Amino acid sequence: RFVPKRMVPFSFPLSKCALWDPVPMGDVIGAHITYYRNPRLSLVEKTLRLAYRHAKQNEKKSFSCFLLGTLAADEDGEGVTLTIDRFDPGREV
Repeated sequence: RFVPKRMVPFSFPLSKCALWDPVPMGDVIGAHITYYRNPRLSLVEKTLRLAYRHAKQNEKKSFSCFLLGTLAADEDGEGVTLTIDRFDPGREV
């Protein structure tokens, strides 16, 4: 599923020394994760409950937080799994 309107070209910060030639070569290809792989999301119940409890206790309508996890390719190479197993409420300031 290639969505050209949502694709953004890669850009890196300027540096004094380049490790590669920045001139584009070849055809443009899509780099979206679902273009080549079947994604799967795994969420630990304890993490979800903690985030839910934090959201209910928060007096604001919206707040910032972090859900942390790991991204791994499946053994068969056909898919990727994002496992979210940690919740970080962040800081107010």
